Amino acid sequence: MSSPAASPPDVGVVVVAAGAGVRAGPGEPKQFRPILGVPMLLRALRAFIGHPEVRQVVVTLPPGYVDRPPDWLGKLRGDRLGFVPGGAQRVDSVRAGLDALPDDATIILVHDAARPFVSRGTIDAVIARARAGVGAVAAVPASDTLKEISEGPHRPTPRITRTVDRERIWRAQTPQGFPRQMLHDAYARLGAAANGGPPSDDAEVCERAGFPVELIPDSPYNFKITTADDFRIAEALARELR
Repeated sequence: MSSPAASPPDVGVVVVAAGAGVRAGPGEPKQFRPILGVPMLLRALRAFIGHPEVRQVVVTLPPGYVDRPPDWLGKLRGDRLGFVPGGAQRVDSVRAGLDALPDDATIILVHDAARPFVSRGTIDAVIARARAGVGAVAAVPASDTLKEISEGPHRPTPRITRTVDRERIWRAQTPQGFPRQMLHDAYARLGAAANGGPPSDDAEVCERAGFPVELIPDSPYNFKITTADDFRIAEALARELR
């Protein structure tokens, strides 16, 4: 008896890599900087390009890099990997990436290029929940004591107003996964939002639109590299994981 044919890949991935990364210090954009000799963006891409359920990956890049990407990135361009210019804000970049994905990508993942240590298990779990019809966000529970302050964070000595109960607080990571129609509808409604400012991630876009979004427990290894100190931590982690 023959086994049933495998379903064709139907997951589209938007990898957000359009930021300047100024907090990482001077030099080339942080997403192109190496971690133990491997560019950070390449580390993030590998987990998705090689995934059997992924139809296509679209990377949003800073202006000018779509036509002139680094050599190591340009040679990867093809049917499974494309590039589009990013926008002024994250939501603009995600929209551009979403528009560039083929119509048969009915499940969408959005991932930060600055998270180069995402695991296959996390990706699989996010895809599974998106297939079930809900938004899914890789996340880790807060472990530090959290303080709310009365003034802006740039005040020399911010004053604490209260301690936040961390039992219900999780730190959102990526990938974040959604049925394509859900994400499309959520972005369509975003323009009608009366207040709240720009959303910080795609989960918030869907939350504002009233769609259900769930948390997928993730590893702290999947942290976001932002500063020069984060690169030092990433180098140590890469040595441990290789």
